[in-house]
Amino acid sequence: MRLSELSERSGIKTATIKYYLREGLLPPGGRVSATQAEYDESHLRRLRLVRALLQVGRLPVATAREVLKQADDESLGRTMRLGASLWALPPGPEPDEEAPETVAARAETDRLLDRLGWRTAQEIGSLSPAHRSVVASLATLIRLGYPCEGDYLAEHARLMHQVAVQDLDMMETYPTEAEQVEHAVASAVLYEPLLAALRRLAQEEESARRFGL
Repeated sequence: MRLSELSERSGIKTATIKYYLREGLLPPGGRVSATQAEYDESHLRRLRLVRALLQVGRLPVATAREVLKQADDESLGRTMRLGASLWALPPGPEPDEEAPETVAARAETDRLLDRLGWRTAQEIGSLSPAHRSVVASLATLIRLGYPCEGDYLAEHARLMHQVAVQDLDMMETYPTEAEQVEHAVASAVLYEPLLAALRRLAQEEESARRFGL
């Protein structure tokens, strides 16, 4: 398809698509002449992902470019490619290495991962932004005196593992590795807020069931 059709099918103005092309967010089309290029379904798919990153995730263009660069790196295995893409997303809270609670939180995280048998997470450790966010969040709970018992954390982690299984089952329905990685990145941006909202709805429902309105 030509640029005008790509614009019509995606609902994105041609000027915006040209901007995405200049910024390296969208791969160039195949040249058919000195002034014209052709685009295909992969460009439509990528445009959806770009819009998710910029409009929903509110990522700066430079950050979105880095995420897409990692997603496109075919030299990496699928797990590494997916991980690098997700690591390029804006991180959560970082642990305060000066805070005494961080030591306890890191030990609690190690115990939790060992209990769950999550060997890869143990091996990667603090290199992972998600691991660091867990430590930072636990340190905050400890500092404020909120409970973070191992049984409670482990049960929540197991529930999250069930979500991860569903995520990857869905991801594997896409025919190519590039589409799979793009789906995983889009899910991280689009579905994590949805999951948080569903958790709150579930709490409201359970509260009404237990205590009435």
